[in-house]
Parts: sequence; C-alpha cells; structure tokens
Amino acid sequence: MLILRRKKNESILIGDNIRITIIECAGDGVRLAIDAPKQISILREELSEAEQANKNALTPDMNSIRMLQSIFKKRPESEAKADSPD
Repeated sequence: MLILRRKKNESILIGDNIRITIIECAGDGVRLAIDAPKQISILREELSEAEQANKNALTPDMNSIRMLQSIFKKRPESEAKADSPD
C-alpha cells in the first residue's frame, strides 16, 4: 500500500490515464475528483461490499438446500397441499 500526503488541488496520477485530485479537505473527510476512462469502473468500497453480500445472499449454499429438502420430505402431504398457492 502506498500512502501519500496531498493538499487541496494537488493530484495523484495512476498510470497514464487516471488522475485523482484533492478537491476539499475537511475534519471528517476528503472530497476527491477522479478523472478516468469511462470503461474503468469506480465504486465506493462499501457499495462494492454490499453488492457482493447481495449476490451471496441470492445464492444459497448446498447445506441450506439440503436442509430445506429434508424438511419438505418429512412434512405430511396434507400440510404441503395446504401451503400450495393454487
């Protein structure tokens, strides 16, 4: 990890085509301007983590599926029909 100290209106260059400029420094944070090609995705880390958590939540693990299968196999058929939406 590279740690740099920058002041307002100073920039950091990443490669030939990404520029990060310090716009404002405040007690509780820093405002950045990022100039990069459109094909490069720029996303706040917490949004990326939330996106990954949502993807993981949509994909049940095999243990959960097996547990649900065993529950439904043990239920009497009359209960299963009562839960049916039709």
